[in-house]
Amino acid sequence: MNDGSKILAEMNDRSREVFRRVVEGYLSSGDPVGSRTLTRSMSEKVSAATIRNVMQDLEYLGLLDSPHVSAGRIPTQLGLRMFVDGLLEVSDLGQDERTRLDATMTSNSDDVGATLDRIGSALSGMTQGASLVLAPKHEAPIKHIEFVSLAPDRALVVLVFADGHVENRVFNPPMGQTPSSMREAANFLNALAEGKTLSNLRGAIEREITARRQELDVLARELVESGLAIWENKGESQERLIVRGRANLLNEDGELADLERIRTLFDDLERKRDIAEFLELTEEGEGVRIFIGSENKLFSLSGSSLVVSPYMNADRKIIGAVGVIGPTRLNYGRVVPIVDYTAQLVGKLISDRG
Repeated sequence: MNDGSKILAEMNDRSREVFRRVVEGYLSSGDPVGSRTLTRSMSEKVSAATIRNVMQDLEYLGLLDSPHVSAGRIPTQLGLRMFVDGLLEVSDLGQDERTRLDATMTSNSDDVGATLDRIGSALSGMTQGASLVLAPKHEAPIKHIEFVSLAPDRALVVLVFADGHVENRVFNPPMGQTPSSMREAANFLNALAEGKTLSNLRGAIEREITARRQELDVLARELVESGLAIWENKGESQERLIVRGRANLLNEDGELADLERIRTLFDDLERKRDIAEFLELTEEGEGVRIFIGSENKLFSLSGSSLVVSPYMNADRKIIGAVGVIGPTRLNYGRVVPIVDYTAQLVGKLISDRG
């Protein structure tokens, strides 16, 4: 039993009801909940003074906080965590929501990326948060690789797969690359890559770089090594993380500091610095997981919550994830089944298309 569960178990019925109603009121309105408001909704008739005493006890336990001089309280991060783990009532997915999500899958297009984009847009619209869809890596064998210089600090890698799929990825090469060093790097990779998938190419490249390090000039070697980071999706793999609905977070009439934290979040997202961690968040077990505030390694700076679920291929292997990010005042009971159903849909999409 964790600390939150222990505290919840030791509460009497009145304290538990006051705590639950404060959290539910805050999640519904975003405003502090006062004792007078609770006297009208409690299941037993109690005075505002009694409720204030209970609130003070809950504040002492670290579950509630007083944001202003007023008597109203809001849940702390610990309080939200305890509510989500022990008191959250998850609603069933509504038929309208199910129909809307199903409709994203009805296109005859074979473009999985376009379908994932539609799913992300629907998810964002339904939850009024920002949606995140981590697309699966393409696992067909590689047919050809080519580097194209776009600017002194930007280059394009073109990946052609044996099944006809083509990916273009922009990345930041080491300074000083020349057309000849890029050609040498591409020739080196093409000699090595044919027939291999991206996921098993990395080990082969490392072995070859070690064996033939002296054969590559310094700049070409740096280019190859910087490319490895892209193929492991730790850097600039811009196609893999699809973000929709950022305006839903920016339109809130929040304080300047809150808006600044939200902008920090999207700066992080657009740099895609920690995409790998987004998938790691989901790999400790199946099903929907909720990360509140600083529990969320990726987005702790924004003071946001992330509701995320992995999806699997036909072999029951986790290959991607879908999620919703929003304020900690998210309607968790409604968002959880939406994310869960979306993950199931995406898993079926990927499995059906091989």
